[in-house]
Amino acid sequence: MSATTFTADIRDIHFVLFEQLDLVGKLSGYPRFADFDRDMYTSMLDEAYKLSTELVAPINAKGDEIGCKLDDQGNVTTPPGYKGAWDTLAAGGWFALAAPAEFGGMGLPHTIDAVINELFTGASMAFAMYPGLTKAAANLLVEHCPAWCQETVVSKLFAGQWAGTMCLTEAGAGTSVGDNRARATPTGQDGVYLLEGEKVFISSGDHDLAENIIHLVLARTPGAPAGTKGISIFLVPKYDFTADGTLGERNGARVESIEHKMGINGSATCVLSLGADRPCKGWLIGQENEGMKIMFLMMNEARIGVGIQGLASAAAAYQNALSYCKERVQGQAVEDFGNAEAKAVTIVNHPDVRRMLMTQKVLVETMRSLAYTTALAHDIAIATDDPATKKSLINKVELMTPIVKAHLSEMGYVACTLAVQCYGGYGYVKEYPVEQLLRDNKITSIYEGTNGIQAMDLVGRKMRLEGGAVFMNWLGELGEEVARCKDVPSLSKAAKELEKAQNQLGASAMHLGALGMQGKLKAAMLQATPFLDQFGTIALGMHALTQARVAQEALDNGATGDDERFYKGKVLNAQFYMANILPRIVSLGRTITSNDESCLDEALFG
Repeated sequence: MSATTFTADIRDIHFVLFEQLDLVGKLSGYPRFADFDRDMYTSMLDEAYKLSTELVAPINAKGDEIGCKLDDQGNVTTPPGYKGAWDTLAAGGWFALAAPAEFGGMGLPHTIDAVINELFTGASMAFAMYPGLTKAAANLLVEHCPAWCQETVVSKLFAGQWAGTMCLTEAGAGTSVGDNRARATPTGQDGVYLLEGEKVFISSGDHDLAENIIHLVLARTPGAPAGTKGISIFLVPKYDFTADGTLGERNGARVESIEHKMGINGSATCVLSLGADRPCKGWLIGQENEGMKIMFLMMNEARIGVGIQGLASAAAAYQNALSYCKERVQGQAVEDFGNAEAKAVTIVNHPDVRRMLMTQKVLVETMRSLAYTTALAHDIAIATDDPATKKSLINKVELMTPIVKAHLSEMGYVACTLAVQCYGGYGYVKEYPVEQLLRDNKITSIYEGTNGIQAMDLVGRKMRLEGGAVFMNWLGELGEEVARCKDVPSLSKAAKELEKAQNQLGASAMHLGALGMQGKLKAAMLQATPFLDQFGTIALGMHALTQARVAQEALDNGATGDDERFYKGKVLNAQFYMANILPRIVSLGRTITSNDESCLDEALFG
């Protein structure tokens, strides 16, 4: 481990995948995944870790320092080392790991892809955004690309020859996609439109990593209904191309400027003009006015990806902080205070430092568990032929998506902040990497729908799935885990605390539901963010308990040495979480049920 370089906890990753989730046992019975075994998965993860430490991590700090450059032709140059890293990963097939075989992929589970995403993102979040968006665009086009260009475009995206973006946001509209004003006018040629308008905050809007860039753009056709119902989606390339992929002239999608940001400086965040200096051709995807329905496929994937970004930056920061605290010698042990002759100790021995490290540890490990569990539910949903199982799992992923996106990004920021605090003054300077990780992490609570929007989505839509049955089923799973752990001596107290939390979450949900039925929508939405925070806190508590149960079983079976210490850490995680983090839900519950609407008073804020 190092206080200055990227490392990852591969032992914990293996624990979640193979011991807690039983990835091989859960997936090997499906034809889609029958050819993969643990050795295959482990070898892929080992190689990904090697690449993340030796190829991606070394370009991170320099990318943050130098950032991206824009020339007067609208072309962006990425920081030194980005192009070489992209080419190496593309040549190794890393963008296509979970892609279907017909598009050059391996068809690996998305769960494994999520782990690899965590590794590359922890090594350099800004760099990892380029392949992340490219894969998301390719996955959308697998389902919806016009037949005439599907094989060419999708294959080139997965191969890394081309790159992808999603273009939703406009100045003045922000997260309110229904307010978009970009226009798309039919040309008379089947499926071809001319686009006009401007998009802002477009990640990877231009770069020098791939020979072409495919923008997936939301725009309105003539006579389209107002709001999101009138949005269509278009495939807009940087360069025109023929059906066989031969590049033609520059299209009218041009970068006018790049944003100078707080973090992720190696990621080109662009203002993109459409049709300003030349015609901008776009090909309709799906039917007119289906844009939001289609784009949600990419948006939901991106939201889960953002949650993994929150996890990855927190995990990297924790690993750095842990190493630093084991090395940094400062002050005497508590029991030696006042003894001028006492020997100085490493700061990992100080109780408050241990509290900060333990908070980071339990947050990172439960966040990882939630993220991988959600990815596994998605894998089984796409692999199963049983309609009831498929529907149940898709609904579960839908319910958990705002939790993964919002709560993991929020807790990731908390963990990064604690990592900076562990370093003291050194954490605040660029000599050590945690200040960059904190800056990079902050965007995760903002883009792909701010966390406030995620909370409103949770309360307004996801809690109502199947008439509330999806949420009740999740509460049932929580109750089953609590029941399993009540009779385990080392976990009984933690299980009982989580049971109280389960009841409080149910009461909060009922209160918000009653507000909705009374037509008090503002009052309900006022408490949406506290409710998501409460839900997410309890969800991570459930994962802490599950992990502790699996670990206790290993201890009971005679684990020794490093394994014994690892498993004991999981049991202690659950005890620490229930005593130090879970109690937050009591105050959140009081807030949610307070009926306070003071901030809505018209006397405030002019």
